[in-house]
Amino acid sequence: MQVRCGLPFDSVGRMSGGAMPKPSEQAKAAFTKLVPVEPAVNGNMFAGLFGEDLFVRLPDDQSAPIRKQGGRDFEPMPGHAMKGYVTVPYTWRSKPRATQTWIAASLHFARGLPPKAAAGKKQAAAKKPTGRK
Repeated sequence: MQVRCGLPFDSVGRMSGGAMPKPSEQAKAAFTKLVPVEPAVNGNMFAGLFGEDLFVRLPDDQSAPIRKQGGRDFEPMPGHAMKGYVTVPYTWRSKPRATQTWIAASLHFARGLPPKAAAGKKQAAAKKPTGRK
């Protein structure tokens, strides 16, 4: 199985009792053509599919132009935007040059992020006593 952006295509989980929307085969094929296989992002996701929507991870100043062209905050659950992620305009498949530019910027941004801690390590760190009473 090919892995892009740190997540395999079939890594679909559950959200609020309902299934996450799965991308169509056409969306997966377009995504595969546009997104490089990138093993060096330290566990950080830089792009992905949510149903037919493509999202990228960028700082606010770089995502503002995407929003001006029809992009929006990435909200996997209504009212719960993922900070730092923006859904690109729905025309992403028909405008591959613009889409590749956004993906490349997202990849560049993700390469500069610190390595992501494994989920088990985060939970263990959160449970450590602080020494305060």
